[in-house]
Order: sequence, then structure tokens, then C-alpha cells
Amino acid sequence: MAKDQPSAKSQAVLQRHVVFVGLMGAGKSAIGRRVAARIDARFRDSDVEIEKAAGMRIADIFTIHGEAEFRSGERRVIARLLGEPPMVLATGGGAYMDPETREVLSRHATTVWMRAELDVLVKRCAKRSHRPLLKTGDPRTILAGLMATRDPVYAQADVTIDSREEPHEIAVRSIVETLRDRGDLIP
Repeated sequence: MAKDQPSAKSQAVLQRHVVFVGLMGAGKSAIGRRVAARIDARFRDSDVEIEKAAGMRIADIFTIHGEAEFRSGERRVIARLLGEPPMVLATGGGAYMDPETREVLSRHATTVWMRAELDVLVKRCAKRSHRPLLKTGDPRTILAGLMATRDPVYAQADVTIDSREEPHEIAVRSIVETLRDRGDLIP
């Protein structure tokens, strides 16, 4: 069975897509993957899907075509994924900033903002070098600027979870309980 496919004996039924939003390094993919496994749902990462559709890495899309073209492709890929049966989806940090994408997500998904403090983001992002937006200057300064502009938009998400330096299980449990309480996950 494919890693991102649910098994035939799901314990609960996901009623809507669950889409993780937030800054790079906040844990959208890591926590999203674990939530999907916990509720026996499919998991997708929009960045991976964009790379498949484009046939190139995101950093190369940014370099060759620019951010505007990347965002256009991102919008199309997310809309396509939302046309599939409910799943858990991790998005790139800028996806939710696009008004069209935000509107589509509000109609078809429960959005979960993975909120993290600046020090946590800097520490996590330092472990990976593939983030195009962080290659243009000091990562701490860039992340602080992104937080200032993006956090008010991320705050529009349906659910906010604080992503801390603690076992992932704590966030996973909180998200699953919240989904059940909201009626997005039916036992």
C-alpha cells in the first residue's frame, strides 16, 4: 500500500479536507503526516505535488519562472487536490497568502495554522537549505519580516495550533481532538 493512501479499515471518516498553513519550518508536513496516519487518511504535500506537476524543484521554478508563476501553479495544484476526496494537505508557507487560494480553502477545507515562535522557526529552517526565500539574506530577519506580514493572514485559519519544541504527539493529539469537536472527523 502506498505511504500516502489510507488503509481499508479506517476508524474515523474525515468529512472535509484538513489543510495545514503557516510559515516554513512550522511543522506543517511533519505534523500533517502524523495526523493523517493517526486518523487513517491520505496525506499530500502541495510542494511535492507542485514539483511533480512542473517536473522541477521549487527552487528552480522560482529561479527560472519567478515567484508569480510559482504561485499560479501552486493555486492550480491546490484547487486540483481539493477536488479529490477529503485528505490531509500541507501547503507551502505562501499558499495561504493568495486570496484565491484562501477562498477555495475556506469553502472546501478546515485550515490549521501551525504557529511557531521566531526562534523555533530559525532553528528548524537552519537544518534545511532548500528554502528559496531564505537565500536572499539573514534567515532570522527574513522570517521575522514574514511573520509580521503573514501572521495576521494565517490568523484567519479555522484552527490555530502552537508548534513548539515538544514531542509531535502533543500537537497531533490536540489537532485530532479539535477535528472531532468540530465535526470534521466522525468516529
